[in-house]
Amino acid sequence: MTTLISPEPAATRDRRPTRRLGFNTRVSFLTGEAARGLREGIELFKVAEALGYQSGWAYQRHFDNYLSSPLPFFAAAGQHTTRITLGSAVIPMRYQDPILLAEAAGTADLLTGGRLQLAFSSGTDAWDDVFGDVATDARTEGQRRLARFLAGVAGETLHTVTEPRGPAGPAPGTELRVTPHSPGLRDRIWYGSGHVASAIQAARQGLRLITGTILHEVTDESFPVYQARLIGEYRAAWTAAHGTPPPPVAVAASILPGTTPALRETYASYDLQRRTEGPAASRPKGALRPALSAELPAGFLMSPVYHGDPEAVAEAVLADPGLSAADELVLFPPPAFGLAQNVRLLTDLARTVAPALGWTPAG
Repeated sequence: MTTLISPEPAATRDRRPTRRLGFNTRVSFLTGEAARGLREGIELFKVAEALGYQSGWAYQRHFDNYLSSPLPFFAAAGQHTTRITLGSAVIPMRYQDPILLAEAAGTADLLTGGRLQLAFSSGTDAWDDVFGDVATDARTEGQRRLARFLAGVAGETLHTVTEPRGPAGPAPGTELRVTPHSPGLRDRIWYGSGHVASAIQAARQGLRLITGTILHEVTDESFPVYQARLIGEYRAAWTAAHGTPPPPVAVAASILPGTTPALRETYASYDLQRRTEGPAASRPKGALRPALSAELPAGFLMSPVYHGDPEAVAEAVLADPGLSAADELVLFPPPAFGLAQNVRLLTDLARTVAPALGWTPAG
């Protein structure tokens, strides 16, 4: 059965046509088959571009059976595609070296013809035992590194040499900037926000907004209603801070139109698994077993899974105030899906539900 919600009153909804359609893959693989998983990830970007998808996103996850280093992957995927944008959703900044990352981002963006759309989060302290502790909390450190990264990709002077460092060092007075510099990349940096306060901060920082399947704030609102409010607060904060219309907002969601009885059963099973196991649902064989239970922490909200026959799914998406407020809809497939399952899902979404949302394929 399709997960349905009651439509919001017309006066409170910001219904926008879906101008861009994307997908967000974890580029998962079985233990010992990482090379195959990476190649199939590139193939999925090629298929999506042929279907008219405007964007492809990839999730970063350390020490697991998923993509851990998005930028080399995007550089490779960019050589097999020509139009589709290549986005990270998201890279946690807590464990990134901001200057090295800015160099890699500039390189990958130039190699892909300016198609990178990099989304970040502050990150957590989950891997401090590996990467090392810091003197501040994870969010503060992540924000510090993000600010340094943004200065790097913007082409700002990071340091002016005052005295030479050895015979091969630059002369005093030399201004050091990240190279290679890719003009325009700074304007294509996003923030993956899970609550209103971080969305407002992202707007003030001049970052685009992508929001996804987990939100967290103590509230009695439903997930769709809170997500719609988050988007509205972001847009208001952007206009107040910059005096210009806000950029497009992207929202990731599990939208699974079943065009056959077997597919409807598969998608219903995933929905049940996700409601039973929470974010741990649908892991590739060999993936890390999470310590968290299915119960989300207090204040956390998990998005609904919209599944069933395509017409009912389209109606449910149109009734969702959070999805209706977005400019770009990003499909979140079950993480353990293989290439054939993902291709079928992307194809069915593009040919059935997406046109009903106002979407037109690229190209």
